[in-house]
Amino acid sequence: MELIDALPIAAGVFGVPQFLPQLLGVWRTRNVAGVSWSWAAMTSVNNGAWTAYFALNGMWIALVPSISATVLAGVLAVQLLPGGVGRRPVAIVTGWTGLLAVAWAVTGTAGLGTALTLSFVLQVTPSVWTAYRTHRPTGISRGTWLLTLGELGCWGGYGLAESDPRLTVLGCTGVIASLLMLARTRVHRESRTVRPAIVEQR
Repeated sequence: MELIDALPIAAGVFGVPQFLPQLLGVWRTRNVAGVSWSWAAMTSVNNGAWTAYFALNGMWIALVPSISATVLAGVLAVQLLPGGVGRRPVAIVTGWTGLLAVAWAVTGTAGLGTALTLSFVLQVTPSVWTAYRTHRPTGISRGTWLLTLGELGCWGGYGLAESDPRLTVLGCTGVIASLLMLARTRVHRESRTVRPAIVEQR
């Protein structure tokens, strides 16, 4: 039980600095090859919703990493704006934000939790899609995805132990997405060639 109770704390340790490697990488090099704006924006929105979910369910420890991800992913989304963002990604993020708000207003935490079960799939799909469509995704930070792997692996284990299907799905999806991103960046980790990032379809 002590090990299980420690998993949210470990997730927080991984989660709080999760976006710093990516933020610093973009700030220092201006290289955004393979980095998705939709992923950053959706991560900020979803973690804002997770913050509400955790607070309403008394999971206070989880608030620290969720708030951190909300703020830092939002800053990253702003950093990526000069690269150009299509109308379609903006419409998807805006629509999803509205859906989460409606789910919470109409059905409370149950509806919000159900919507959040699907949220991470929507969140990481643009990232994986952009990374695998970019010839040399040299702008992606391996540090960010290693921290994501650690955080969501902990939440997945905690969800299984506590029979929480929402956290279990979150953890499993996060581990799979992180491994896909790490596998993609590993192929080009020694490349120093900066190529233009693809613009998401409008």
